[in-house]
Amino acid sequence: MESWQKKIMPYVQLMRLDRPIGILLLLWPTLSALWLAAEGMPDLDILFIFVMGVIVMRSAGCVINDYADRDVDGLIARTVNRPLATGALQPKHALFTFAGLSLLAFILVLFLNTMTILMSFVALFLAATYPFMKRYTFLPQVYLGAAFGWAIPMAFTAQTETVPVIAWLLFLANILWTTAYDTYYAMADREDDLLAGVKSTAILFGDDDRTIIGILQATYLLIIILIGNQLEMDFVYYLAVAATAGLFVYQQNLVKQRQPAQCLLAFLNNNWVGAALFIGIAVHYVLI
Repeated sequence: MESWQKKIMPYVQLMRLDRPIGILLLLWPTLSALWLAAEGMPDLDILFIFVMGVIVMRSAGCVINDYADRDVDGLIARTVNRPLATGALQPKHALFTFAGLSLLAFILVLFLNTMTILMSFVALFLAATYPFMKRYTFLPQVYLGAAFGWAIPMAFTAQTETVPVIAWLLFLANILWTTAYDTYYAMADREDDLLAGVKSTAILFGDDDRTIIGILQATYLLIIILIGNQLEMDFVYYLAVAATAGLFVYQQNLVKQRQPAQCLLAFLNNNWVGAALFIGIAVHYVLI
């Protein structure tokens, strides 16, 4: 039994199944999109496919990320114990795992309509290429926002076979939000990233990081309010928006001194941002 655990745990760590925060950050906006597209509870089969798809694709993204960073992770304190960095797994194991997870995700999407199947190829491309962006651009966090947010238009096509303007507004909001919270994450690694020669918004923004994150957060809130106005959402939705604003203020306060541990706490706190908005949307449709 112990031997089996030793063999399986590196794969669990490679897929980050022991750290579900990434799944949650991807899941909340996906659920919000499904509820908005269906104007309430979505079809159960579509809901199941998207929840499973979130888990599988986030895991695949982590695997290919570690493959891309296999020569860098050993130089960064936070990532030095990842399986490829320690040698617990070899690069070929990561590639086989990524291929298997991608195939599983494709099997899941085959149960959806043709438009959603076609859009899934964009999702795979974004997930597979994101980890390499930090070599070429200081904006990998923006690219991650697109990769995480692509489930939003897919949710609308799966439920309605259309992508209305509201879906693209939600997609844009998700890019802004992801860029903000992943910059917190990058702030924790800023010094190590500079030594390793990789790029991030935290490095690009420099001493203006908190100000720019604040602008991203404020713009996110404005778009969310615009969506609520367009859909004639009730007071519960706006309570969720107010709660989100409060969480953003709390996060800004956490990172005043830019201590790595506090930056990570600010990043993790965004789970509640996603949860708050989803709850506001779901309760709205229960009450109407």
